[in-house]
Amino acid sequence: MASTYLALLIGFALAAYFAGARRAVALSAGNPASLHSRPAYHGFYAAILATAPGFAVLIGWWLFGGRVLDRIVGARFQVLLSAMSGPQQQAFIRDARNLAGGIVYGEPTPEKEAAAALYRSLFASTDIVLGLILAALAALGLVLALRTITARRRTRHFVERFVRGVLIACSVVAILTTIGIVLSLIFESLRFFQKVPFLDFLFGTHWSPQSAFVGAGGDGEIDAGVFGAVPLFAGTLLITLIAMLVATPIGLLAAIYLSDYASSKFRAVAKPVLEILAGVPTVVYGFFAALSVAPVIRRLGDGMGLSVSSESALAAGLVMGIMIIPFVSSLSDDIINSVPQALRDGSAGLGATKSETIRKVVLPAALPGIVSAMLLAVSRAVGELAAFALGLVLFCMTLALNVIALGVVARYRERYD
Repeated sequence: MASTYLALLIGFALAAYFAGARRAVALSAGNPASLHSRPAYHGFYAAILATAPGFAVLIGWWLFGGRVLDRIVGARFQVLLSAMSGPQQQAFIRDARNLAGGIVYGEPTPEKEAAAALYRSLFASTDIVLGLILAALAALGLVLALRTITARRRTRHFVERFVRGVLIACSVVAILTTIGIVLSLIFESLRFFQKVPFLDFLFGTHWSPQSAFVGAGGDGEIDAGVFGAVPLFAGTLLITLIAMLVATPIGLLAAIYLSDYASSKFRAVAKPVLEILAGVPTVVYGFFAALSVAPVIRRLGDGMGLSVSSESALAAGLVMGIMIIPFVSSLSDDIINSVPQALRDGSAGLGATKSETIRKVVLPAALPGIVSAMLLAVSRAVGELAAFALGLVLFCMTLALNVIALGVVARYRERYD
């Protein structure tokens, strides 16, 4: 229902825009110069007053509405939940909410069905109340906008300040999200290292977290010896090596072709495609590796009499190499294109062929930037793991690689006049 209300608010915003612009045109009496702001600004002013409060209510309900309903259901079933542990309470609330949405796991108990019925009743009631609130806010906002629009109303200033505030809010959200990710890595990793010694984790040679609680007592003690990260780090580095062996030659040769051999029409198409491929989510490549590449490699291994697992580093490395080819080629292409054309012309004037110019002039001049591009590609390849403790260690590794890459550029970058 929230998506429906969002679509209705967008439609009402368009209607308010045209109503505000038409109101401004009517006030100008055929003389637009009499208006302080253009009619479009008056339209945006009306749209903002009519729908901005509604959008704020929708965002607030999206952020906190679920928690409010959970508290209501928890209070109704307080006697039942008081006999459960914390994780069991969370599981009960989650299962009841899923059951209310039509998602059933196993055979629900009568208590969960009763809680789900309460959720459905609350969903229906809140949808009606939310719709009435949004309609009232939109109507009041539009009436206020149309009544306050005058020929000398400085709606342009209001709209520009509002847009600036939205941009600032988006920037703050992006910054806070990044800080939250880093803090969550640190806090969750600290909780993990309270159970598992850091040195045992960093230099341990056995990784089997699924067996950590086997035989554990009721005191919550775990077997710290199964969290040795050396096998994971070794596997990550092996996969990264295979990926770079695939991505480096293909990406660099593609960059050379785009920068020095491809026509302008082909480059105008290929360059944006590379940029799009560089932004494909990692999970898509992982899905492709699991369903397509790994079975092919396993069958090839069986044909040669070798036992190859579907989870082999070869399959992961090949797909990860394919994943970072656009990253390498796009960065390298930008770096090669930054080499001044005068160097190419001077080499050609001395009788060198295009390939000799690329090998002996362009690539040496662009080498520092290409090295930094490769290090950034390694950072992306190393960054594919998600456990908190491993994520913190790999976060530090990728941060160090990025610092080294920037240092290489700053130390060896050649400046041309």
